[in-house]
Amino acid sequence: MAAAKTLMPIVRCGLTLGTNIPDFYEIVTAPIMKILNQWFESEPLKATLATDAVIGAMTSPSNPGSGYVLLHHVMGEIEEEKGAWGYVEGGMGGLSQAVASSARSHGVDIFTEKDVGQVLVGSDGAAKGVVLKDGTEIHSKVVLSNATPYVTFKDLTPQTALSPEFIKAVDQIDYTSPVTKINVALDRLPNFLAAPTPDGKPGPHHQCSIHLNCDSVDALETAYKEAMNGRPSAKPMLEMTIPSVLDPTLAPPGGHVVSFFTQFTPYHIEGREWTDQDREAYADNVFDWVERYAPGFKQSVVGRDILAPPDLERIFGLTGGNIFHGSMSLDQLYLARPLTSVSNYRSPVKGLYLCGSGSHPGGGVMGAPGCNAALTVMADLKRQ
Repeated sequence: MAAAKTLMPIVRCGLTLGTNIPDFYEIVTAPIMKILNQWFESEPLKATLATDAVIGAMTSPSNPGSGYVLLHHVMGEIEEEKGAWGYVEGGMGGLSQAVASSARSHGVDIFTEKDVGQVLVGSDGAAKGVVLKDGTEIHSKVVLSNATPYVTFKDLTPQTALSPEFIKAVDQIDYTSPVTKINVALDRLPNFLAAPTPDGKPGPHHQCSIHLNCDSVDALETAYKEAMNGRPSAKPMLEMTIPSVLDPTLAPPGGHVVSFFTQFTPYHIEGREWTDQDREAYADNVFDWVERYAPGFKQSVVGRDILAPPDLERIFGLTGGNIFHGSMSLDQLYLARPLTSVSNYRSPVKGLYLCGSGSHPGGGVMGAPGCNAALTVMADLKRQ
């Protein structure tokens, strides 16, 4: 019965797609280049669209499954605008504060800077709450974890509560990440050669996602292969946004903040750990490329923060540095996310649930995994 309920959303989706099922199957399984070549002729346009098929993923536009990554990035909407993205006023922390404020209004207690040491599991094998690293115990009927599946089951759950087979499966989840994030503070707005704004006033292009070094698909393929060989890409793929153009609360008058999503970079550089020198050299190379598109960019930089894959893992708990809490590959989607045995948000430990991006439908700031997990918890509590 539970399996039938799990399959119902897929059945309803199939009925909705109808005769479009073959097209849907192709886009979720094919290399994105197969799809783009059917629709477009311009090489720069195809390469630019292909960047969203590999963003956050250690894959290339010619690899099967890259079509789904693009679909995942354009399936959402903002204010009924399909495929649109938006900025949160005050930065992404503003979203967390809004959710927290709503929760508190319903009587929820929120504790921050209180690291969880372990999930408490009773003698009956069910979750009983958590114990903080300072020794404080918090008891509850259920525990929901939005940490990665690896952190949840390898670091926080007593290993005696899990079978060796399950632990082995968790070890095999792919968390490979190609992303190095660079946050930059500028004393003036970048002035691009392609659309000059010498007066310093923002143009429409400053409000968008700006894709650089994507003039050809071959360039993306080369960048991917370099990272697979253990080296940061010499000509990295760059996705650049300037949120302060739309949200002046993020920077002082005249100043701006820039966010770079850069690829491809390996977790280890030719088998060794990243050094501060590696980080600075990579960022220097990124800025050299940006300078070619926007002369004067390097001179306008007043500060920068460089986060390689190991930094994203250490600071934010993103296993492998993967922004999606696990690769969005065909073997880790839908009924197999993160594993076939825990694709319904429930874990082998009764009362312990996954509610983060490592569960279906995956990464992205949309709240769907948490919403689905909450509905699952409420249904289970009603049956108790």
